[in-house]
Amino acid sequence: MSHTVIPQGYAPSLNLYDTQKAIGLLKRVFEDTLAGALNLRRVSAPLFVEASTGLNDDLNGVERPVSFDVPCAAKDAQVVHSLAKWKRMALYRYHFSVGEGLYTDMNAIRRDEELDNLHSVYVDQWDWEKVIAPRDRTLDYLRRTVEDIAQALRETQVTLCAAFPVLHKLPRVDDTVSFVTALELEERWPDKTPKERENAWVKDHPLTFLMGIGAPLRSGKPHDGRAPDYDDWALNGDLLVWNEVLGCAFELSSMGIRVSPESLDKQLTASGHDERRKLQFHQLLLAGKLPLTIGGGIGQSRLCMYLLGRAHIGEVQAGIWDEDTLNACQDAGVILL
Repeated sequence: MSHTVIPQGYAPSLNLYDTQKAIGLLKRVFEDTLAGALNLRRVSAPLFVEASTGLNDDLNGVERPVSFDVPCAAKDAQVVHSLAKWKRMALYRYHFSVGEGLYTDMNAIRRDEELDNLHSVYVDQWDWEKVIAPRDRTLDYLRRTVEDIAQALRETQVTLCAAFPVLHKLPRVDDTVSFVTALELEERWPDKTPKERENAWVKDHPLTFLMGIGAPLRSGKPHDGRAPDYDDWALNGDLLVWNEVLGCAFELSSMGIRVSPESLDKQLTASGHDERRKLQFHQLLLAGKLPLTIGGGIGQSRLCMYLLGRAHIGEVQAGIWDEDTLNACQDAGVILL
């Protein structure tokens, strides 16, 4: 069911042709800026992985991957949800050293995604991963990496505004990142839902990194679901901005320092997923054979929406939409790609 709402009086800043030009420029500039800031090299990414490897991201554990058989190889494959675990395996196989990382242009299908202004069945993001030393598995290192990404956002916006001056009227990426934990938000607003807490905080702190996602809070519930086998729940978070067009907190990136053998062991048991210990990826990680890493995904369409001031994700990516979404956008004069 669609939950699309186009704000009253909304009108895009750029026409359709200039929008496509701006999307191309934005992606080129941000990709290069991010790679330079984090010392990342581009690699090719898979659209699907073998189901038996455990490499696919299971997100919240209930989303169904698109699956199919490969008769010539006698194997079953799954279209990726994301490359959270594949990237770490790639760093291991490609022999990356500490301080070096990779990024890739990731495309995924999430068939069970609910359709609204921010969500589509099609997902495009920059997936990145970097090898770190044991001493880097700290909140301080995580914060410094977030600051580097925030600066790449600012530099990309400056370039866009220079090429398309009409974009100057849009809100600027804030100069300061606010760091706050999910536990702190729960303690401050115990009667609000997690999404309501995000909106209340980010409205006053328009560039926020919300930390500590996945583990149960004092209420017994996590702020949001997070798979147990990539992020360390104590060393992760979401990068949020305030979206003036939609009037809500807006997630641009999910990222974190990845699980160590010790934290993977703990999180598999805590989440009730001990059966994954039999999978290849998990066995390598538990044995300490995979490098320690930090990584995340940065939504390409999300970033385009934010920096171009768009109200619906279908304005910056091509997808399939239900009739309610199509009608809502048509009534508001919004062109979906």
